[in-house]
Parts: sequence; structure tokens; C-alpha cells
Amino acid sequence: MLNQAIDAGLRRWVENIKQKEDLPVRLVLWNGSQIDLGAFSAPDVTLEVKSASALPLLVSPTLESLGEAYIQQKIDIIGKLPDVIRTGYRLVELSAGKAPGALRKIAAGVSKRFAHSKEQDKDSIQYHYDVSNDFYRLWLDPNMVYSCAYFENGDEDLETAQIKKIDHILTKIRLQPGQTLLDIGCGWGALVLRAAQKFGARCVGITLSQNQFELATRRVREAGLEGQIEIRLQDYRDVQGQFDRITSVGMFEHVGRNHLEMYFSHIRELLADDGVAMNHGITSTNPDSGDSPMGGGDFIDRYVFPQGELPHISLALQKMQSGGLEALDVENLRRHYAKTLDFWVDSYERHTPEIRKLVDEKRYRIWRVYLAGCAHAFECDDVAIYQIVCQKAGKDATSIPWSRRYIYDNQ
Repeated sequence: MLNQAIDAGLRRWVENIKQKEDLPVRLVLWNGSQIDLGAFSAPDVTLEVKSASALPLLVSPTLESLGEAYIQQKIDIIGKLPDVIRTGYRLVELSAGKAPGALRKIAAGVSKRFAHSKEQDKDSIQYHYDVSNDFYRLWLDPNMVYSCAYFENGDEDLETAQIKKIDHILTKIRLQPGQTLLDIGCGWGALVLRAAQKFGARCVGITLSQNQFELATRRVREAGLEGQIEIRLQDYRDVQGQFDRITSVGMFEHVGRNHLEMYFSHIRELLADDGVAMNHGITSTNPDSGDSPMGGGDFIDRYVFPQGELPHISLALQKMQSGGLEALDVENLRRHYAKTLDFWVDSYERHTPEIRKLVDEKRYRIWRVYLAGCAHAFECDDVAIYQIVCQKAGKDATSIPWSRRYIYDNQ
């Protein structure tokens, strides 16, 4: 028997859910009793509640509280991961009494702002990326590209789509042999390697991750491209000089909304007068605060990406302009990132035994729910991702291509 107060509160919550929707979900409590939230004979998802202390996280849920209960092993979840994530979203919405999707446009409280000192940003990057190279290698593509792929036709495998993404970027910025390229947040070096090998560029790649720096440096050496590519362990604010082309892929989420104008202004300083730059980054779909809905952003900030901040696309474009750059081309790749994450989730699930040998149970669970949650967020328009090609503002109109044909004719 449950404690009477616990039992009454749980029953009220269950009845409240049932009145709103027939969810294919079963609760299995710590004493073995079962409660179905729907009339389905075979529920899609089973939530195993390990103790009474987990109930407040379940009956008054946010995405953060549900995620926390899972990673702290207060609940276990049985079911296909996409079904699990959809269930989490619906439990939050139904418990709050909102119609489907309504909470997705509501900010999760006061918008966060972080100082983003060089030391803080370095610590945050190393927390996320320095889990181990072997960890990422298990579920990324062979080139270890940790950003949104580009599915030109929609039927590509992940490795092909990641190469197409890099070529798409380098074609967009009209990279030519002999030109200098700065890649801000170069990861494990895939973009600069491709830029040197296929496009004949001279490249500098910078990262704050020690593991990425070491592996990217080794890859450059193994490719025999040390005379063409330099990998640096360096903050973008410390880079000096001039570059014909600049790329930033999956990095500006770490800059901070209050620092975006400075970030774009520094890119302008580094860009040659006739240069072209491209910013590829995740954005919020909430124009008011930029926060992710239903506590999802709080979970990510606490467990995955410390001090990450997502600007709305309107803010990114505004700060780009005030930083002295003119946007030339803007492309939404949200559908591409949803598919990319589906590949990552499938690979993560397939390699569960190997992953569990590399990380503890808590970190395994954090990344499992994080990747699947992100896939759902891109699918349902909680977040988006844009590639923005730009040049220095104030240039003559003849510097702008007549059309986008050059992007596709040259791929």
C-alpha cells in the first residue's frame, strides 16, 4: 500500500492526465503496482518509479525534472527513445494544462545571461568536448563532424551528408585555391582538412578543447598537410591577422547573447576587405528570451552545455549588422539537423555496451536523453539552425552574387 497522501496525489494526477488524453504509458511503482495512463493493452512507454521521492519530479514535471529523475536513476524508462521523448513533452504539457504545443512558445523563466570570460568559456568547452575522443568516435561519422549534416536529396548516409555539408559551406563562401581560411571552433579538423585537400586553401583551425586540438593536429600530420593547415588551442578573441574566408560552425552558441556584437565585430576585423564569412549555428525560436521551452534549456545548461545561450535568428542578424557585417544569404537547416540527430541517436543506441565502458552511468544517461531530446526539439520547431553568409558592410552592390546558382553549380 502507498502512503495515503502520496496515493491520493498520484491518483489525482493520473485522472487529470486521463481526462485530457489517452496516453500509451504505464507507471510501475516501487512496490510493484501498475497504473496505466491509457487504455492501450501494450503501452509504448513504461516508467519505472524507483521510490516515492521521484513522484514530485513526475507529477509536476518540466523537461529538466524528468531528465534529472532519469539520469539520477530515480526512474527508469522502457520503450523506443523517440516515444520516450514525445511522452516527456506530452506529460509536461498535460500536467501544466496546456494544449499541445502551447508551451513551446513560452519561455522557461527569466532569460539567462553569463559572463563568458575566456577562462569560463574554456572550462565549458572542455567539459562538453573532452569526455574522450573515443566516446564521440562511437556515434559520429568516420570524420567526426559534430554539427548539422546536409542531406541534399534526403537519402544520403551520414558520412556522405557530412561531407556534403562541408562542401556546401566552402562553396557558399566561394573558397579559392591559395586563399586563407580561419575556422572558428574547428572540432576534430574535418572542415580545414577538406578545405586544404579539395579547395587548395591555407587554413587555421582554432578550438578550446584539448582533445580536439590533439586529434586534429595528428590528423593534419597524417595527411601530410602541416604546410597548409595550422591547428591552434586558442580563444577566438585572441586571433589576430587577416583571412580571406572565415567559417564558424556550431560555435556561436557559446558566445552569449550579450557578446554577439563583439563576436561579429571581431570577425569583421579578421576578414579581408573582399572576404566572405559564414556563421552556422543553432538559434532559439522564442524571440522574447531565447530560452528553450519547458525546462529543456535548464537541463542542457546544467548537464550538457554549461553557459550555452541561443539567440533568435532576428537577434543574430541584428548583431551581425551592428558588428559591421552584411548578411548575404540565410538558409534554415532545421530539417537537416533533425535527421542528423536521428542518425546520432540510432548510433548511440547501437553502441550502448561500448559507450558504457567509457563513461559512467550518469553521463551515459545524460547524453542519451540529450541527443534524443534535441532530435525532437528540431523536429517540432523548438529550436532551429541557420547558415548565414556575410561580408563587410558598406561594400558596393557588385560584390553580391546575382543569384544562388553558384552554390549548386559548383557542388
